[in-house]
Amino acid sequence: MLLTLTDVTKTYATGEGPLTVLDGIDLALQAGTSLALTGESGSGKSTLLHLAAGLDLADAGRVELAGVNLTTAGDPVRAGLRRGTVGMVFQQFNLIPSLDVAANLAFQARLAGRHDPAWTARLAQVLGLCTLMGRYPEQLSGGQQQRVAIGRTLAARPQLVLADEPTGNLDEATGDAVLDLMLRLVADTGAALLMVTHSPRLAARLDRRVTLSAGRIT
Repeated sequence: MLLTLTDVTKTYATGEGPLTVLDGIDLALQAGTSLALTGESGSGKSTLLHLAAGLDLADAGRVELAGVNLTTAGDPVRAGLRRGTVGMVFQQFNLIPSLDVAANLAFQARLAGRHDPAWTARLAQVLGLCTLMGRYPEQLSGGQQQRVAIGRTLAARPQLVLADEPTGNLDEATGDAVLDLMLRLVADTGAALLMVTHSPRLAARLDRRVTLSAGRIT
């Protein structure tokens, strides 16, 4: 298994007392497969993605990625996995303001030592970015920035793609093309895809679907 969560619990402190966001989660994702994560707002979907990426740590249980226990691994180990193993498409675009679109697209792939100009050009074409390559993030709309963020993630050909509503700000045709790219990456490279989505239509295209409700898998 590429990603395994075993009896994972995550609780946050609030003004009204502890709030358990994830409660005894068991989940496994094999390389070469895709999984849709659905559920209402506040059910713990984004928190689960953050734990899988090593951006946050579980309070209890075990999160294992590519044979590494993220719950006990140090910051440098988790950062190394995010640089070379995990690709993230979150709702915050996190583009680098000082880099144009072309440099943003290539940034993650260069860090991972996997920059492929032909693959990056293909991504730019499918994502409709070819005429925007010289622009900077501040010159882009929200939807354009999202497309750049998606392209940057896929350009590095990560082993695991974590995507939080990646097509939320895109029109249906572009959203379908983006999912096609993600599924093609899974098929061609043996990567895995864990995608949060509210769309039953998109969820149905992935290999499996699980639903979170009140911090539990139903």
